[in-house]
Amino acid sequence: MSTINTIKKRIDPIFIGNKPVGPGYPVFIIAEIGINHNGRMGIAKKLIDDALKAGVDAVKFQKRSLNDLYIKTYLENPEKGEQSLQYTLYSLRRADLSDEQFFELSDYCRKCGILFLCTPWDRNSVDILEQIGVPAFKVSSADLTNLDLLEYLVEKQKPLILSTGMSRIDEIDHTVSFLKNSHMTFAMLHCVSAYPAPNDHINLRFMKWMMKKYQVPIGYSGHERGIAISEAAVAMGACIIERHFTPDRTMDGPDHATSLEFPGLAKLVRDIRNIEQAMGNETRWITRGEVINREVLAKSLVAAAKIPKGSLITRSMITAKSPGNGISPQKIRLLVGSKAKRMIEKDSPFLESDISSEKMIRRNIRTNLRWGFIVRFHDMETIYDSRLSHLEFHLNEQDIKIKPDLSRIPQALVVHLPEYVNDNLVNPASSASEEIKLATDLINKSFKKIHEISSFFEGSSNTPIKTILHPGGYTMDNFVTIFERKKYYKNLRRFLDNLDLKGIELLLENLPPLPWIFGGRWFSNIFLEESEIAELCIETGINLCFDVSHAALTCNYFKKDLSSYIIHLKPFIRHLHISDAAGYDGEGLQIGDGEINFHNVIRILNPVEIGITPEIWQGHRMGGEDFWVALEKIETIFLADQMHIRDQSSELMVG
Repeated sequence: MSTINTIKKRIDPIFIGNKPVGPGYPVFIIAEIGINHNGRMGIAKKLIDDALKAGVDAVKFQKRSLNDLYIKTYLENPEKGEQSLQYTLYSLRRADLSDEQFFELSDYCRKCGILFLCTPWDRNSVDILEQIGVPAFKVSSADLTNLDLLEYLVEKQKPLILSTGMSRIDEIDHTVSFLKNSHMTFAMLHCVSAYPAPNDHINLRFMKWMMKKYQVPIGYSGHERGIAISEAAVAMGACIIERHFTPDRTMDGPDHATSLEFPGLAKLVRDIRNIEQAMGNETRWITRGEVINREVLAKSLVAAAKIPKGSLITRSMITAKSPGNGISPQKIRLLVGSKAKRMIEKDSPFLESDISSEKMIRRNIRTNLRWGFIVRFHDMETIYDSRLSHLEFHLNEQDIKIKPDLSRIPQALVVHLPEYVNDNLVNPASSASEEIKLATDLINKSFKKIHEISSFFEGSSNTPIKTILHPGGYTMDNFVTIFERKKYYKNLRRFLDNLDLKGIELLLENLPPLPWIFGGRWFSNIFLEESEIAELCIETGINLCFDVSHAALTCNYFKKDLSSYIIHLKPFIRHLHISDAAGYDGEGLQIGDGEINFHNVIRILNPVEIGITPEIWQGHRMGGEDFWVALEKIETIFLADQMHIRDQSSELMVG
């Protein structure tokens, strides 16, 4: 495990307002306006507006009482100081704002919806900022060693953000020790206080040392030119990024030249959010987009020539070709030297049974859970097992046209309606007449096919057929506005009203936020937000096929609690698709290969009452082997929870 990820488990976040700041949380981005307003309120407010537009979390100003900050001799006669002091005092006086103006800027930020932060350089400024109600205090690099000011800040008991520029390690150690002994909550910023800071002076690796030693959130305050180094700091674990912000780098003032203008700040925020998503964690899973490409582009073992039954299979008889939905070429040595158990035509794929003499062991079903597997007409016989409660047919456009050879089947029938017609999505939430016509025609044909075959399924006699529909509402480039989302729901209600549901128990399926369609990642706009789903269910009387994997991806993306999400929708759930998930689009994973806590899921949803279908990606292969694996894992969790409940009941009775 890497140093950064080990640290993440030990460092607690600090809270700035209601925003957690620390490892594992979104990077807290501060636009440091400082004194770049040059004392003009119009510029200050314009910078606030632009910072908000760029997407930062907070803007930060600087407040000084020059009489409390500088020795009287230099204030009265700056020429007695060095030239740099003369220029600094001139800039600070020109940029000085009144207390009333700071109150005004704070109110303006509050109305705009962006956090107002400020660096106090003296005790008098601390008092004014305390009256304003800042959520945290920023301590400048120049004041890291200023225990006089730090003691005063400790009295306020608000979180601190400390820059560490121009300080020695022993000085940093001393201040950290003081703050920890004072039981303060604080974060630290690695910083090189040169304007501009040369790239070879920045030493980003020092952040890792700080994280390991100080065990507080560590960020980066940059004074370099450009945005690349700040982005690299994020990739190295910085929890806070602070950059100076100006309307024009050519303006007169000490900080303008090393500040970012609006385009640079906007790009920095965009890139940081992209980097956060890309960082991920130390778990490797095959994403849904990779799975699709793997099947198309990867290879399977096939016969290079016709192989008679009983022949000794040699290396020259085997080659690898796409698609990658058969035996992996990594198993080639298991084939070489074995005897052909059947006649294998040239270019035919080898089967698992060609490698192993053992048939797949069908696991025991130890509970009364209502399990079913996903099947197609062409593979039903290889997956079928008499112990299952239902068979869930995932129809495509071609399935609707064929007449399957069916006999009496004791299980119930569940049908998942087609999602595509050729290269067109079935989109019931569309407002386009041609898309609605396509969806209506396909669903009506599917309903007709369901009525044709339902009589063969004894488990569905005299009951409506559970029929699952994806509600649509996809876009290719981004999520739509709230206004457009409401239109999608309105379109969907209109579409549902026009369906003939005789003999059909229609169930709408909750969607993942970023589905993979036609090999590309799209955006789902409806059936993500639990309150919107519940509202439609109440209004239409239509219930849910609840996909646990989709729900977990939605909660990951929108930072929701999965347990609360399920509890909200539980009254409407009539069927369950179950698989694991990871990240934002890693769906259909085997149970235990993702991030879902299935103990919590099972405690909330009583799986005895709900029909369950494991929807493991490519789980139908080898006679549904991965479906059986999922069944066994879920049953193990279910039985463990039942035993835990019984043990608790026994303890209560004994007590």
